[in-house]
Amino acid sequence: MKKTAIIIGATGLVGSALLEQILSDVEFEKVKIFVRRTTKINHDKLEEFIIDFDRIQAYKEDITGDVLFSCLGTTLSQAGSKEKQYKVDVTYQYEFAEIARENEVAAYVLISSASADISSMFFYTKMKGELEEKVKKLAFDKTIIIQPSVLAGDRNENRTGEKIAEKVIDGLATILPFLKKYRSISGEQVARAMRYFYKNAEKETVLVKKLDELFL
Repeated sequence: MKKTAIIIGATGLVGSALLEQILSDVEFEKVKIFVRRTTKINHDKLEEFIIDFDRIQAYKEDITGDVLFSCLGTTLSQAGSKEKQYKVDVTYQYEFAEIARENEVAAYVLISSASADISSMFFYTKMKGELEEKVKKLAFDKTIIIQPSVLAGDRNENRTGEKIAEKVIDGLATILPFLKKYRSISGEQVARAMRYFYKNAEKETVLVKKLDELFL
């Protein structure tokens, strides 16, 4: 039976790559995207919902399918404050996942971050760790959490800090092997990993940390 995919964050680096891949994937007959602005993509498989994430419950009846791919995220500079970043990276994602589970969506695939840890002293990694712990409790039939390092690729917005980090880490990783897991990875590679682990993971909960070994 062909599947219906749901994507949030489909206009971002990973999400846009994932959308393109799923539209070409014969295993999926439909993809629903929930976005704040239109992608301007016309495709027979695509259903686009332009929504207000502060009113997620209003779209509950449309959040149905076989798998939710969660690619939503922002930066502190883009959000403007830690509170606003937390709302996008944790609140919106968790509330959307909660509705999906209530609607019997069976699988959930989350893009988190390397070093995500609810006990971290750093705001970003602590926030990502908190989201991981919260979505695990929703008990999807299959929960896949992918922890990529710095994402490389063209973005719609300027992220100078991430570009600098990408170059520094990639350079250090060539001489310090223990930093290998932190080297940059493209949005296309992460999207391929999301699809791969959704289709092939056998355990109920899978945490993917060594993404580079399969997809670099």
